[in-house]
Formats: sequence, C-alpha cells, structure tokens
Amino acid sequence: MWIPDITGRHPVRYVAIVEALAEAIATGALRPGDRLPTHRELAWSLELNVSTVSRAYAEATRRHLISGEVGRGTYVLSESREAVLFVLKKPNDNSAPHLIDLSTNVPAIDPSTTDLDLALADIARDGGLAAALDHPTPAPIARSRATAASWVAARGLELRPTDIVPTAGAQQALLAVLLAICTAGEPVLVEEMTFPGIKALARQLGLPLHGVAMDAQGILPEALDRAARATSARVVVLVPALQNPTGATMSEARRAELAGIAERRDLQIIEDDIYGALAATPPLATLLPNRCTLVTSFSKSVAAGLRFGLVAGAGPVARAVAAEPQTTLWPLAPLMAEIACRWMEDGTALRRAEWQRDEVGVRHRLARRVLPNCRTSSSTPSPHAWLAVPPEMADPVAACRAVGVEVVSAATFAVTREAPARIRISLTAAQTRAELGRALDRLAAIGVTWPA
Repeated sequence: MWIPDITGRHPVRYVAIVEALAEAIATGALRPGDRLPTHRELAWSLELNVSTVSRAYAEATRRHLISGEVGRGTYVLSESREAVLFVLKKPNDNSAPHLIDLSTNVPAIDPSTTDLDLALADIARDGGLAAALDHPTPAPIARSRATAASWVAARGLELRPTDIVPTAGAQQALLAVLLAICTAGEPVLVEEMTFPGIKALARQLGLPLHGVAMDAQGILPEALDRAARATSARVVVLVPALQNPTGATMSEARRAELAGIAERRDLQIIEDDIYGALAATPPLATLLPNRCTLVTSFSKSVAAGLRFGLVAGAGPVARAVAAEPQTTLWPLAPLMAEIACRWMEDGTALRRAEWQRDEVGVRHRLARRVLPNCRTSSSTPSPHAWLAVPPEMADPVAACRAVGVEVVSAATFAVTREAPARIRISLTAAQTRAELGRALDRLAAIGVTWPA
C-alpha cells in the first residue's frame, strides 16, 4: 500500500499529499492502474483527519492524477505523469529553501521592465479600461486579426487577417483545432517525446497518440511515413522549432522532406510554433499553406501571463476553427487582446521577444560550459535542455531534488516506448543567471551531462 512521506513538503497537509502523489507518478513509484489506500487507511497512516485526505484526493482528481470509482476504490490514471508539471508551487517554500525549480518551462523575466505599467496607463488614458469588462466585439477582434497577421508575416508566413483566429493562449488554440477536426478514437501522430499539453488534451478528448521516432533534428521523415501508413492517421502535431523537450530544430532539408510526406500521405499538420520567435527558422507552414495550421502564443517569448494566442492558416483546418467562435473568440479577454495588439503595433512584443532570445542564448551557453560532455557542434540556443543521467541513477528526479534542483523525468514526455535515461530542465525558469549557475553546478556534481 502506497503511503507517502510528506515530511518537509508543503505546510498545508492536503497539498503535501497531492505533491507526493504527483511526484510518485512522475518517477514511476506509482503506475497507471495502481490502487491507492482508502481515505481512512491513509488518514490513519499519516495521523491526519479523514477530511484532509478526502480533500487531497479531490484535488488530485481535479488534476487528472487519479480517479475514484464507487465500490472499487481509487486508482492512478493512465498517462498522467505530465500533470506533475502543473501542480501549483509555492515560491521560496520554507520547507525547501535551497530548492531551485527548473521543472516548469517558463520564460526568463526582466526585472527592470515597466512595459505592462506603461501599457495599462496608456489604455486608461485612452479610456479603454471600461471595455476590458465587456464581451469581445467585432472591432477589436478585427484589429487582433490584422495585427496578428503582421506578427506571423515577420516569421515568413503571409496570411490574410481572415486566416487568423485569436485565442486565449496556445493550449486553447490547440484544443480548438483538435475539437474542430478530430473525432474520439482517431489516431494522432506526435513526436515520440512530446510536450505535456498535447498528452493532456489527447487524454481528455479520447484521441490515441502514436509517437514517431526522432533524431537530433526532430521527427524522422521515414518514420512519419511508416506511422501514417500503419495507423491511417490524418493529423500530425509537431514542434519544428526548439522542440519540447529535446530542443531540436529542423533543418530546411528536413522540413522539405516532411512537406513531401504530408502531401503524399494526405496529412494535416498542426505546427506548434510557440518557440518560433526564439528561433531563426521560418515555420513549416510556409511550405504547406493548405496542409499546415500554425498554433502559437506569446507565453514563451513575450510574456507568460499574457494569454493571447493564434490559430493561423489558409487551409480547411483554420476555416473549421473559425466557424466555431465560441471555442476561440469568446474566451479571449478583451484586456489581453488590447495589450497584445498595442505591443505588436508599437514594437514592444518584438523587443521583448528579442530580449528573451538574447537571454536564452546567454543561459544556453552557460549550460554548455558547466555541464560536462558537451557536444561541440553548434545548435540553436534553446530555453530547455534535454540531459543525460548516469545509468545507475534509478530515480533521476529524486536524485536531482536531493541536491536541490527540481527537474522533469523523460517519462513525462514519452508516448509509446520506454523512456530514456534523460531529464529536461528549463534554463529560463531560474530567476537569475547566478541561480541557474548554482543549479547547473549541483547537477554536474551528480553526473548529469549533455547527451553524447
């Protein structure tokens, strides 16, 4: 029977139980289908009130970690490892004051910026704050589309404003796309190591994911060809630029190969370009205007909390999304759209993305210096690093946490095969470069390296 050790965890006991549960799932200590203790059994073992355990189980259920069945008990849900990334964490938790959290892929923060203060002051001066409490209306939506068309044009993708559908972030954009074109039970192809967002959406929508083999440039064309033929899938979700978790960026030749396979196999590609503003390569969508739909947002390059995203494309997928405004336009907060438009129009968004790209470059070079066995070949600086751990390290997440660094195991990203001995860290999650340097020193000391 699984009994967690909640010593030294969050001071709120039910949160500590959820943290321990999420960590046990992420590390494999608990596996899909494992039965958990009853509320009374766990309460007795931890010397807590039953109500505390009940609240913990309710919260774990909300986060899609577990499921309770009347008369059968409570079980760990399948494919729920990624949920550990989205557990709300208390910064500078007194229970672990030395811990440096590199687990969540968030952008670096410029502490000197006053961009939001200035934007809100300008909106207030122009009398626009009242509209922030209204529903989205046609005029600001049309402005968002036109401004966003200019934004993606800077990435090399020329589209009409009517080809753009604004959304409340990239995750909502991806959800809208999958709802528009997929039916429950339909296979979807993804990289064999893929980002947690698509795994969560696929589980919720009942879409089986099929992982496609990768190399240092991302998905392998011949493997995609085989998978499309074997599964009869018609939808592929890819991250061609700075792939999460591996950091791989496709070459021009690789993108051309994939475009040819998409045409031959009649595939619709959903391109997650959320890191595109940090890379130098144009979107894959430039090669497949009718077969590739771009999904992106500001969350990794401009501001994590600015919930503004896009579905962009001239093909049937984007048109299908545009036909359902309830899933895209209505959830978009007018204030978010107003700030996003102003920042795109006055150059603030581009300047912030350039700052982020420069900061990623500095931190990437720092990681390459500190961690041993660094590959000497050049690569596009990525905000996240896909690192190797010693083969004898049975529990990499626990080993890293023991030296004061939170990381994510490869199992969180694996789709179809046994996860490799790798971890992912976010280089931009540390508050400062100095803090990142301390975390990297700790990881190097326990044998974490760049892969050979």
